[in-house]
Amino acid sequence: MTRQYPYLVRHALPADVPGARRLILDTFYREFGYGYVPDWHADVVDLQGHYLDHPRHALLVAVRDGEVVATTALHSTGPAHPPHPREVAERYPSGTTAQLVRVYVRAEHRRHGLARELVGRACEFASKEGGYRRLYLHTNTAVPGAEAFWRSLAEEVYDARPTGEHGPGVATVHFEIPLRRPAALARGGGGHPIG
Repeated sequence: MTRQYPYLVRHALPADVPGARRLILDTFYREFGYGYVPDWHADVVDLQGHYLDHPRHALLVAVRDGEVVATTALHSTGPAHPPHPREVAERYPSGTTAQLVRVYVRAEHRRHGLARELVGRACEFASKEGGYRRLYLHTNTAVPGAEAFWRSLAEEVYDARPTGEHGPGVATVHFEIPLRRPAALARGGGGHPIG
């Protein structure tokens, strides 16, 4: 009996870029409530150039019925000071740091393991790339479920909540995921259906 898998998880194709951009912008406006901020979100304007055309960067997507319903991206730029703390910026320099960003899943597609699968693929990509020493991310813990999700995969390196580094309503915690994690996190393969 053939099982029907509703999601296809893969590195983004050029045809996925408009759907990925739409999902990312919807997340900024509908979930975060602050919309597009050029200083923070410049990569979103040119997802193709920033991720698909750059050999050390990656944009991963989950697709269902031709629609991008989840994203995760990885790039080689470390966190900047300011707005991030100086010790975090020094610990994660550009070039040798793989930074995870844009880990978003449409609300109606959550609880299917998509974020975990996409992050696992990004970890695998960073490990295979060879030039990365550390895998870094930061998250707004005010977003429901974000802190618990990242604590299940990553190690906290700096809790910036007391500093208010991004202003009111943004509760930032910085994390690191050790590279070359067990196979349970990074399952591998190309386009892989899950469901």
